[in-house]
Amino acid sequence: MKSIAKLILKIWGWKIYGCIPPNINKCVIIVLPHTSNYDFVIGRLAYFSLGIKAHFLIKREAFKFPVSGLLKAMGGIPVDRGKRNNMIDEIAGLFKKRKSLYVVITPEGTRKLVRKWKKGFYLIAEKANVPIALGYIDYAKKEGGVGPTIIPKGDYSKDLIEIENFYKTITPRHPEKFNLSSEKTR
Repeated sequence: MKSIAKLILKIWGWKIYGCIPPNINKCVIIVLPHTSNYDFVIGRLAYFSLGIKAHFLIKREAFKFPVSGLLKAMGGIPVDRGKRNNMIDEIAGLFKKRKSLYVVITPEGTRKLVRKWKKGFYLIAEKANVPIALGYIDYAKKEGGVGPTIIPKGDYSKDLIEIENFYKTITPRHPEKFNLSSEKTR
């Protein structure tokens, strides 16, 4: 699958950079910006090409026949967005049970414009005591991959500034749908 993913990305003109450091076998990977369904396709191909067995959170509604089996095989973890649940505890628990786990989360939680990112990615990483890898898809440069990794320091506001600084130069497919969490308007 790795070779096929690399070939498809090359044909489409995409370059993939970076990787999870070899000494990190568990982490939350955030991917930004998330403004298009193409983000998922490019992202999955990127992780296949890097050899990263990434799991991802996706709305429970997507897990319907005939795609439910495919989503699960690709690493999909269904999320019920309609009710309050302890998803943070659930995902943090998965990290504690496994020797290796990479969970991809889009902090925006949707492809639409949001004013504030969802904080769950940070809370999961903090509770599971795992780093956060900064994944990206830049449509202007036709490149994506994994950037730096940060360790949550317990101060979300301060860590968020460090995270957002990385994404300031990344171009989404639909720029009008992307907003850094600390920016009110764009």
